[in-house]
Amino acid sequence: MSCCNALFDLAQPGVKQLVPYVPGKPIEELERELGLSHIVKLASNESPLGVSPKVLAAIGGALPDLTRYPDGSGFKLKAAIAQKYAVNENQITLGNGSNEILELVARTFLSPSLNTVFSQHAFAVYPIVTQAAGASAHVVPARDYGHDLSAMLAAVDDKTRIVFIANPNNPTGTLLAPADLQAFLRALPATVVCVLDEAYFEFIAAEHKADTISWLAEFPNLIVTRTFSKAYGLAGLRIGYGLSSPEIADLLNRVRQPFNNNSLALIAAETALHDAEYLTAAIAANNQGMSQLTAAFAELGLEWIPSAGNFVAFNLKRPAMPAYEALLRRGVIVRPIGVYEMPDHLRVSIGTEQENAAFIDALKAVLDV
Repeated sequence: MSCCNALFDLAQPGVKQLVPYVPGKPIEELERELGLSHIVKLASNESPLGVSPKVLAAIGGALPDLTRYPDGSGFKLKAAIAQKYAVNENQITLGNGSNEILELVARTFLSPSLNTVFSQHAFAVYPIVTQAAGASAHVVPARDYGHDLSAMLAAVDDKTRIVFIANPNNPTGTLLAPADLQAFLRALPATVVCVLDEAYFEFIAAEHKADTISWLAEFPNLIVTRTFSKAYGLAGLRIGYGLSSPEIADLLNRVRQPFNNNSLALIAAETALHDAEYLTAAIAANNQGMSQLTAAFAELGLEWIPSAGNFVAFNLKRPAMPAYEALLRRGVIVRPIGVYEMPDHLRVSIGTEQENAAFIDALKAVLDV
């Protein structure tokens, strides 16, 4: 047996079975591979508006202090979040993106004898954090590409410790009704932690939004996670947060690494939280772009999944990888989602009007219409 094989065998079984998360293809890599100079990246659900000028100014002001460690407690950002959402600061856990909150929850509550419940077509990080903790997963078949809450509740057993629910869901964009979510939470055993992953919350239309943070008072086993990566345009700084009961937050903060948020991320997030002008513009651009893309899909006779996020998945009715690769050769990066058991779909992020038009033109050429 080689040394490398022996070391592999030392890893715990869940880690050995993991398939690493595959991020969107970088612009620089595609330019180098194909010799292209103008790339449209619509693969990673990033903000098309660039960084807010207010955030850039705040980051510039913080640069001279980079020799200092960041505030390990995130005091100012926690105070801003607490004020905005009428929660106590001891209910907040800051993460290196909301992904880290998912990992902290798994590390806190899972062990090899326990399991999680989540939906088919749900965010790829749920199985990763489950397996990394040595736990098993009950993956519940989707209903219309979204969560089947009744079936998920039925999948909960005495070994279930976490239920993951993405709302809106990524990569399908499906949205659950607030009344259905509340009914699910009321039926869920108190011994099961429910993670309500709201990374795309800001894009939900006002008439469909629920004040899920106010539900924390009724459901002490609820964790709401949100991020600054999407609507606030700070994906490169990796900062998100979880809101929960003080008891859960205390547990999560025990396993959270010191200084997990850098100084620039903390000041950027605090500034972004108060930048209503940028958020309004981001939502308006998303609504316009969604209409632009879905109108093109209708014109092309393509089916798509109605999305409450800043992306939309569309169905080619045939294996999607050839179309994905053909779009790459035309300088347009979208996201294949075969890993989500959707091999005939591609997911495209909402870009600027010009980026969306470039994608539509490239798609028409690829489909030869």
